[in-house]
Amino acid sequence: MSMDGLSVTDCERCSALCESRSRIVNGVGPADADLVFVGEAPGANEDAEGEPFVGRSGDVLDAALRKAGLARADVRITNCVRCRPPDNRDPHVAELDNCREFLATELQRLDPSLVVTLGKVPSEHLLGRSLSVTEAAGETFDARVDEVACRVLVSVHPAATLYDRSQQETFERAVARAADLAGLGDGNSGQSRLGEF
Repeated sequence: MSMDGLSVTDCERCSALCESRSRIVNGVGPADADLVFVGEAPGANEDAEGEPFVGRSGDVLDAALRKAGLARADVRITNCVRCRPPDNRDPHVAELDNCREFLATELQRLDPSLVVTLGKVPSEHLLGRSLSVTEAAGETFDARVDEVACRVLVSVHPAATLYDRSQQETFERAVARAADLAGLGDGNSGQSRLGEF
């Protein structure tokens, strides 16, 4: 395995993921981002395009960011696991553990004000305990990813809003709170910061 800056350039730790991926999907966004969103693993769209949270889930995330006064380019978006699991299954514990070093290195180099976990898998992985994401959405916790201390805000996964429309407000509220806690929110809930200039 090898890492160049924030990007993993080569890894063969998980044989099933190596077989199912077409590429390693690294995080995108500024190398000095104050706000980092962490999902579980790339899906088919992400594997095809080489970028986390594209497709319908990405559209939901982008819309919530805009509503909070942010653009996708203002934040960093990454995953716990950088290779697509077969059939879009959840990553196994061993796969999460194999990739944890990369996430810890990324967070250490970014040193963000806040990390937002998108869904159950990343929330439980980073916090090291089970929890109800719908109940904890919008709450913050102190966590350690290996030796890296970080403040984590739990959120439902953007895809949850596609299957259960009642989750949309929960998701948007969590993203807006994350923007405010990171000092990036504009307080207008929906108006881009560009409108201030």
